[in-house]
Amino acid sequence: MKVLVTGGLGFIGSHTVVELQNEGFEVVIIDNLSNSSEEVLKGIVAITGKMPIFEKLDLREKKSVQDFFKKYNDISGVIHFAASKAVGESVENPLLYYENNINTLVYLLQELQQKPEAHFIFSSSCTVYGQAETMPITENASIQTAMSPYGNTKQIGEEIITDVAKVTNVNAILLRYFNPVGSHPSAEIGELPIGVPQNLVPFITQTGFGLRQALSVYGDDYPTPDGTAIRDYIHVVDLAKAHVIALQRLLNKKNEAKVETFNLGTGTGSSVLEVIHAFEKVSGKKLPYNIVPRREGDITEAYANTDKANTVLGWKAKSTLEESLASAWKWEVKIRS
Repeated sequence: MKVLVTGGLGFIGSHTVVELQNEGFEVVIIDNLSNSSEEVLKGIVAITGKMPIFEKLDLREKKSVQDFFKKYNDISGVIHFAASKAVGESVENPLLYYENNINTLVYLLQELQQKPEAHFIFSSSCTVYGQAETMPITENASIQTAMSPYGNTKQIGEEIITDVAKVTNVNAILLRYFNPVGSHPSAEIGELPIGVPQNLVPFITQTGFGLRQALSVYGDDYPTPDGTAIRDYIHVVDLAKAHVIALQRLLNKKNEAKVETFNLGTGTGSSVLEVIHAFEKVSGKKLPYNIVPRREGDITEAYANTDKANTVLGWKAKSTLEESLASAWKWEVKIRS
């Protein structure tokens, strides 16, 4: 079965391509290489022994999307990762995020709705919950006003998919991730941000390696035990496996509704300082950090109730925070050596 993975050379996308190929799927990757590298293909081949089909394409170009689906008219499922994903950057440049995250989704769905049946996995985010009123967050938590344009694009994306599914043959699963971290245990692929990392863990590993002078901790005055923000950090391989299970659920027609939603996390919240101390433990490196003002768009805490994914999908995150950080450090050391 042929599966399209958009943004398939990115961090989560590449790990999902590996898991799909290991399950016997034929994978076609679309990526415009704006925040990734073609070198990632070598890592995928090193792990799986198989080269996925790669199309360098910008999903913001409607004609390119139409031409792609004419060329590949036998796509059985789509896993849609391609999107901009930094909260801070979205506050500074909202139109970039609306174009990149909304237009591309519309163009994909316009093609899929023409098919007799379409199976669509959407890379969503716990940001749709805003600052949830209770922890841990269940899928039934109310969708709060988005704290950033990035979060808003995920809310709008979910609404668009739900509206389209009502009147077409599109069946979809919305996967709301918490905070993906780590790297493949082989250290053949991992998180490779271009420029200054927008996420905590690559900034930590780069600081640990000496590429950055010090880590910035955004705020130590949150109403949390140590004053720093709390998040749910999930190993990227655990996350990737959930996408394969979700896709198989749609392909096997096991879904109970046209659109289903699942939280993907560990169910445990860790503060920024706890992550720093865990990294110091697994790496043996002392991490210099500075407390700086809070970032606009950041919330106090978010961690998942994963009961639904555990019971309905039969999926559970397996890696601990320390295991995730150890794999991220192994990757950092490899790419800098």
